[in-house]
Amino acid sequence: MWNRLNRSMMFCQMMFGLSFYGVMIVLTRFFLEKLNYSEADTMMVVGAFSSIGPLFAIAGGFISDKFLGSKRSLTLAYIAFATGYALLVMGASALSVPLSLCGIALASYARGLMSPSYPSLYKRTFKTKEDFENCYPINYSVNNVGALLGQYLYPMLVLVIGFNGGFTLSAIMAALAAAVLIIFHKPLVEIGADIDQAPVSAKNKVIFLILSAAMIGMVFFMFSDMETGKYIVYAIGAGAVLYFISLMFKASKADALKMGTILIMSLLTTAFFVYYGQMMTSMTMVTINTMRGDLLGFIPLAPEASMAMNPLWCIVAGPVITGIFTALEKRGINLSTATKIAISFVLAVAAFGILTMAVKGIGEDVIISPDVFLIIHAFLAFGEVIVGSLVVAFILSVTPKHIEGFSVSLFSVAMALSGIIGAVISSMVAMEKGQEVTQQFVQTVYGDYFSMLTMAAVAMVVIALASSLLIRNMLNKAEALEKSEGLVLAEAV
Repeated sequence: MWNRLNRSMMFCQMMFGLSFYGVMIVLTRFFLEKLNYSEADTMMVVGAFSSIGPLFAIAGGFISDKFLGSKRSLTLAYIAFATGYALLVMGASALSVPLSLCGIALASYARGLMSPSYPSLYKRTFKTKEDFENCYPINYSVNNVGALLGQYLYPMLVLVIGFNGGFTLSAIMAALAAAVLIIFHKPLVEIGADIDQAPVSAKNKVIFLILSAAMIGMVFFMFSDMETGKYIVYAIGAGAVLYFISLMFKASKADALKMGTILIMSLLTTAFFVYYGQMMTSMTMVTINTMRGDLLGFIPLAPEASMAMNPLWCIVAGPVITGIFTALEKRGINLSTATKIAISFVLAVAAFGILTMAVKGIGEDVIISPDVFLIIHAFLAFGEVIVGSLVVAFILSVTPKHIEGFSVSLFSVAMALSGIIGAVISSMVAMEKGQEVTQQFVQTVYGDYFSMLTMAAVAMVVIALASSLLIRNMLNKAEALEKSEGLVLAEAV
């Protein structure tokens, strides 16, 4: 089951988790303090950095499938990560906005190139489908362990080695991952798909370079002008949805109904990840401005490192959620995916309800304990694991096989849209440069904002439950149509 190839790839996954999430966790302070960005602009940049990578996974999958293959795409992705972090080092050293934006643009492109190529190649390192399915959750845990360590340690590391030191560390880790893939080049190519084993034609090289330059340029422009950039994300998302709808009109009535359920699921996913994305934007600002003290009284935790609680809880949530839903099924209680998403919104209500009470009840010292955020992140992490693990499985279970890849990419589109929408909404709580954090500001601005999100989450619970009934009816009707079409075909034969 385990061999040197899948172990080497899991090392690469660990390097990605440590380097990427370590960079992401310190970007807020870097842009605020070193590049002198406003809170509103910083939240837009960090929100975009967390979401644009999944959006460009659509293009990354196209490049991997049509031009380079998974092995080359993955190797180039880690080289691009290392180069992007190196540009961040130079940007931090020179306090250069253009160099820093080039760095995060290249890292975002690399994430889009890596996301579809890694699981495809990783799957081929196992002898059987069953071995892969049993071991892939461990790979997911490795990524979360990397994210946990990166998010917890980097804020403290940059106090000692500076931002350029932290970015240098990420560049080294990404370079190590690229080196491992180069060392194991021959055995990985041997197990790869036909496109991995065939040489890349001059034509494909040119197309790849042009596509890559265009994508990196677009991402750089988006980071440089987030006001315009957000509309580019909206346009890409709308284009993907409209194309999917055009495919529905060409499909049979039964398939069109199933594809309609995917659209509904994508909308629910977008709505949930707007809440989840608050961790990178509004919640980070709240922790930077108000969170003080040690977690549980003895664990030192930098305010911006509060996001490290998320992967910690995700590691716990996976087996717990699996156990709960398995136990319910044994008792004959089979909840639909949309109903489970409704549960995720209930958890969001709990998380933001607690946050609302914390900011509205804050004392004159304007301090909130890290323990409060530990509870908030627990609810959000359990909700994220439900949505993140079940929506893709639902899409794969209902989508027509010939558009399976594109249908799954709608999940990435939903995550990207939610990141930008969440960042835009978060700007409502942005402070002006030099503005003092007072009890009144926290209670009114933060309090009203999170109260609004809590009430909206309550509404989303109702919408998700109604969607569950609608989806069930659509799938039942699709099944009935397929049966009737089968009977007609049988009679004709």
